[in-house]
Amino acid sequence: MEEEPKDVIVLGAIKHGINKFEKIQKTTQIEAEELNKILEQLENRGLIEVVEKKGWLGKKIEMNVTEKGSKEVDERVHELQTRWNEMSQIYKTGDKEKMKQSMDDNKSFLPMMMFFGVMDMMMFSMMFSMMGMAMSDYVPAESMPDGGDAAMDDGGTDAGMDDGGFDIDIGF
Repeated sequence: MEEEPKDVIVLGAIKHGINKFEKIQKTTQIEAEELNKILEQLENRGLIEVVEKKGWLGKKIEMNVTEKGSKEVDERVHELQTRWNEMSQIYKTGDKEKMKQSMDDNKSFLPMMMFFGVMDMMMFSMMFSMMGMAMSDYVPAESMPDGGDAAMDDGGTDAGMDDGGFDIDIGF
């Protein structure tokens, strides 16, 4: 199933417990209008379900990943891991031409690899160094790790997104 990387990133964020629109938007760095379209597509394909919850001060809308969506994320992460392993092997051979070809072939997957924490960032930067290129030639600036909450490289938790307290909307 060929998907846009942003679809998989949004699905992965929801699978990891980031289930409110604003938090998904902050984590994925996707504009509200585009995120809304992606969420609609994911819901139409049966990968997420939208749940309305009633709270003290009105209703809240949350997105939850379905069994089908969870399997999709797992398959895609496995595929990313396989691609990364292949790139790592090419890097270890020292063949610059094969490395450049591999980078070109996997260009659209690099932001997902970063988001899901599949790649070793030190090795990734050494790959660019070997080829004499800048990371920005392959990865959009908004996808580059900044040490913030954009990457899911913390073993499946929500990268510190949860405030750890109660989820009470007091209306301010």
